[in-house]
Amino acid sequence: MDKDHLDLNLLRLFDAVYRLRSVSLAADALGLSQPAASQGLTRLRLALGDPLFVRASGRMRPTLRAERLASVVQPAVAAIQDVLKDEDTFDPSRSKMTLRLHMSDIGEARLLPELMAALHRDAPGMQVHTVPLPHAEIPDALETGSIHFALGFLPSVSGTERIELLHDRYAVVVRAGHPMTSSAKGRTTIKDLRRLEYVAVRSHSETFRILQQLGLDGRLVLTSAHFLALPAIIARTNLAVVMPEAIVHRFVDTERYALLPAELPRSTFTVSLHWSRRFEGDPAHRWMRRLFVSLFKGDGR
Repeated sequence: MDKDHLDLNLLRLFDAVYRLRSVSLAADALGLSQPAASQGLTRLRLALGDPLFVRASGRMRPTLRAERLASVVQPAVAAIQDVLKDEDTFDPSRSKMTLRLHMSDIGEARLLPELMAALHRDAPGMQVHTVPLPHAEIPDALETGSIHFALGFLPSVSGTERIELLHDRYAVVVRAGHPMTSSAKGRTTIKDLRRLEYVAVRSHSETFRILQQLGLDGRLVLTSAHFLALPAIIARTNLAVVMPEAIVHRFVDTERYALLPAELPRSTFTVSLHWSRRFEGDPAHRWMRRLFVSLFKGDGR
């Protein structure tokens, strides 16, 4: 062995002898026999061409070469031990990490209230950043770590690890007192739907797919970049919007809005949690996955 190919265990032994000033105490600290520790120290001395420690006044005193070596080895060994020690642990109560998520604006309305309440309780030092990415960019963003997770109905996203969280369906929403609510008589037909005009939000492309399948895309009078403005627009007009039913039940005032009893094509969908296999073993990542599952798995509404 030469000094360009030093065994990490020998450097750990050197660090222990330097701190404890005793080969026998260093052996005990590392779980080695004293002969094994002595042999290891001899190998390191030969590789470096320096005695490293000399006995004086009954103790092991470091040489000048050992002092210089210790200034480099000690922080390196400490850093390695910290990484190994923390490999399987994560303390959310002390974490200052920033959690980066892909979500649409509708996904934010559906998922963020419960997520933030849980983090406020269990991980108050964590921050959350959300960013809506083009679906084609999501796998690479997960792989590079620019985002930790992607949440949503993402059928075009492949090559990721994922777990299904919740199921929902699209529904047609109008204002309370809309003429269609009284004329539909318990069932809204395709013919009824073709009498309506619609608004839609670009972040939910499936709504456009539904409107196209029903031949209603020609009835689209407003395409919005964000979901936030749509409820106020619906409340003041006779326009309709196709949106996830869970959003309606959780966040839309039923005294101001009504669901039309319409059967929409392929209206059910699944919200999944996506991540990269690269980070599957990371303790913070594992903790976050368990949190998402505990909050949302099987929650239809």
